Amino acid sequence: MKIIGLDVGTRRIGVAVADSNVRIAVPKTTVTVNNGLEFTEIARIARMNNTDWFVIGMPRNNQGKETAQSDYVREFAKELKMAIPGIKVRFQDETLTSVEAESRLKARKKSYQKGEIDSEAATIILEDFIENLSKKSLTATDSAVQKEDSKPNRRADQEASQKKGHSMLKKFIVAILIIGVIFGIGAGIAYSWYVNALNPVYDIKCDDSNSDDSRCEYVNFSVETGAGLQQISDNLEAAGIIRSSIAFQIYTRSHGLADKIKVSEYQFRRNMSAAEIADQLVNAQNSNVFTFTILPGETVRDVKQKLAKTGYYSDADINAAFAKDYRGTDPDIDKLLESLPVYTDPNSEPLEGYLYGDTYEFYKSDSVEKIVTTALKSMWEVVNGNNLIARFSDQGLTLHQGITLASIIQKESGTSGMPTVAQIFLKRLAEDISLGSDVTTQYALNLIDPNRQVYDENHEAVDIDSPYNTRKNKGLPPGPICNPGVSALLAVANPADTTYLYFLTGDDGLMYYSYTEDEHIKNIHSHCQNLCSVAL
Repeated sequence: MKIIGLDVGTRRIGVAVADSNVRIAVPKTTVTVNNGLEFTEIARIARMNNTDWFVIGMPRNNQGKETAQSDYVREFAKELKMAIPGIKVRFQDETLTSVEAESRLKARKKSYQKGEIDSEAATIILEDFIENLSKKSLTATDSAVQKEDSKPNRRADQEASQKKGHSMLKKFIVAILIIGVIFGIGAGIAYSWYVNALNPVYDIKCDDSNSDDSRCEYVNFSVETGAGLQQISDNLEAAGIIRSSIAFQIYTRSHGLADKIKVSEYQFRRNMSAAEIADQLVNAQNSNVFTFTILPGETVRDVKQKLAKTGYYSDADINAAFAKDYRGTDPDIDKLLESLPVYTDPNSEPLEGYLYGDTYEFYKSDSVEKIVTTALKSMWEVVNGNNLIARFSDQGLTLHQGITLASIIQKESGTSGMPTVAQIFLKRLAEDISLGSDVTTQYALNLIDPNRQVYDENHEAVDIDSPYNTRKNKGLPPGPICNPGVSALLAVANPADTTYLYFLTGDDGLMYYSYTEDEHIKNIHSHCQNLCSVAL
């Protein structure tokens, strides 16, 4: 059974997932608080993990008392139950989890984003919950204390049994001594075996001088989801990495490590002790797994650059993977790409907009194609889970057109303004008015002249000859201009009930809407002196 952990904040919600069978919690993602849309995203995550169990961190102060943030969390839990009927919610006391989360991240990587702290905090909350759950399940001791018989023995009985008692006591002492000697010898032998079984398989030091020695070779080892301690230990012994499965199980359980082993791929040498191997399994050291994050608003160009920076893939492999036609590789991907047109422009990126923004885990040996197909299938889960094909059709759009419009909205607006911006663009499409979106023109420039060597003046940039220039061309551009997030996709599916025709983002970061061009021009003069003059 899967359990979802939530670290609830007023701006972001960290999400982690644990499997109760292996009792390992892993960070999943971060959800932005967005006028109730966060519950839709959390519901999607619950469906993807097939669970209705939630553990929510309950903040307290240093004295262990609840605070105003505790009240916020309780109110959040109530709204979550209303948004996802039938779920089971448990609270886990948490104090300074964010501090601990940041400490963990600093120990693992040089740089990280704020959202990673939230998801790591959710992981800690889940770990504490699982650990407490384990303690509560231990067999309780019998609370009933037998009362001593207070009735006095008769003198005659005492005298009659006194001699017999002395004789029995002597025999009992002798028996205890004999048993003690036997157990002492057995315990010594057992302890000697246990200590020896924890030693490395090969007592050898591996360095440059003997790196070609077969005893110093690295052995690949996998811990799969759902694997228990006994299975992991048996596999380690079968691979010749440890001497004894039983000794390894005793060591990990006695040191409280059994429930902390992480799902991953590892490389071990046979000159490592059981303690060293257990430490790496718990801390995921020597792991062949890496995390890769695609953010809403990023382009295929951004994703390619991030893949290159991992150091695991060549530019040739990356470009070949993104040039590949993935139709026919998977039924879900076929449904997702059904309305995708054939691109003829050599500068175009056919997969633009179709890679769902999320944090994924991959093996370092996985191909770029595996990364692409995983992101495509995640996008289909969002499309299918929110019935977007039918809901886009209600707006007169195909799935490709809906994703394209959502990508423009992703770049044009903050989350709260997305439904209104969607209404404006849909109204413009219906009335055959050009969208006039500068972000599409920026995308065209990035495809043709990313360094602005040709279009270095704004008046030339806005006049660029490209189907993505929605100032010059009516209707939607040929395809998406970035990867839209779920909020932008839902905004297209459910636009605001307004009748505006213009909008802009002011220098103060607020959105300003208007019905006429005159009102729009006034808004520019009043609220957008700096931002509206930024070069494309």
